[in-house]
Amino acid sequence: MPVDASRLEAQGLSRVGGRPPYFSYMREVFQRRDFIVSLARYRIEAENQRNRLGVGWVLLKPILNALVFGLVFGILMKSHADTPFFIEFLLIGVFLFEFFSGSLGAGSKSITSNSALVQSLSFPRMSLPISVVTQKFFQLVPTMALLIIALVVMGHRPQLEWLLLIPLLALFYVFCLGMVLIVARLTVHVRDLANLIPFLTRFVFYTTGIFFSFDVRFADHPELLEIVQYQPVYAILSLGRSILLNSDPLYTMDPTLWWITGAWSIGLLVIGSVFFWRAEERYGRVF
Repeated sequence: MPVDASRLEAQGLSRVGGRPPYFSYMREVFQRRDFIVSLARYRIEAENQRNRLGVGWVLLKPILNALVFGLVFGILMKSHADTPFFIEFLLIGVFLFEFFSGSLGAGSKSITSNSALVQSLSFPRMSLPISVVTQKFFQLVPTMALLIIALVVMGHRPQLEWLLLIPLLALFYVFCLGMVLIVARLTVHVRDLANLIPFLTRFVFYTTGIFFSFDVRFADHPELLEIVQYQPVYAILSLGRSILLNSDPLYTMDPTLWWITGAWSIGLLVIGSVFFWRAEERYGRVF
């Protein structure tokens, strides 16, 4: 005689791989925070242990990217001519964008690249994309410290306003996490999406003003400037530059960008977490 599953659930039993209620699920994810942090640190070590410079590549990679972009766009295409503090402008853009592109690229494959783990162990699958974003954030922190040192060397005096980087980076983490939760689930169902992510990040890179100033380049098109400020990555980069380069009038902080960044970050986190949670039962069955 078959057993009624609903009666067993009433006794506190649940199906293997079943999806718990949303808030119970999120509580379980929080309880796995030590696992998430450990997995993030392990990935950093695993990615660099065979390299002679080891974790030094965490700092060297964004520096090399900034040098390449500075040479191509700053000198050959003369973007530096109309952008005050161009080197600082470029460094801030490249260092921050590296976190976004790295999170999106690795996070999109956080479930599909861990099929054995997903199928063999019982744990909230959301832990995997969170660990990826946490890993990239751990790598971002020393690069931001290097950036601040570089700014001081280039003659920028530390200011109390620089502390605003802390809430900005926190919002950036939340924003990237929301994005990653969405693409991680989508990639499970549509594997080809992982191949499209690099093109998406490249499109965002070239339309966000990493190596040129929208305010200067499109000064004659105020309607375009009004639209672009609602692009979340642009808003975050603009805030970063306003915090660190506020001695120039071009980088005067627009408080509206904080509201835009906060709305995007919190909204994406809520949408992303619900979207990811709803497919929890399916992740172990789609490989």
